[in-house]
Amino acid sequence: MNMNRAAQVTYFLLRVVAGFLFLQAGAVILFGWFGGMPGQPSPPPLMSQIGIGGILEFFGGIAILLGLCTRPVAFILSGEMAVAYWQFHAPHGTWPLQNQGIPAVLLCFIFLFIAAQGGGDYSLDALLWRRRGPALLRS
Repeated sequence: MNMNRAAQVTYFLLRVVAGFLFLQAGAVILFGWFGGMPGQPSPPPLMSQIGIGGILEFFGGIAILLGLCTRPVAFILSGEMAVAYWQFHAPHGTWPLQNQGIPAVLLCFIFLFIAAQGGGDYSLDALLWRRRGPALLRS
């Protein structure tokens, strides 16, 4: 396997795993899967800040996992994680290790990287581009 192919496969795995983990975080909030949110007897209202976060995490995680609309979705999710860190973690300590914010910081920068990189060769974005790209260029 050449280095370019190894980089493509590794990036695909990073995108899929990040999307899958994020999807699970949204499922906990929206549907109470995996034991639900601690201290929450029922899902939050959809139009609350946590409800909107759950929607972004669940459906954004699916989009990242599939590589669909990857750049804009990843950019939005990166911003969501930045807000989550500064609003919910930073007030509890200076360093991410102190305030339990390591996952938020890490996901923020992973999604920022994905926003810059795009879906990659193994994504629905690439598949759609291969099918529609030449037709779009002709019109």
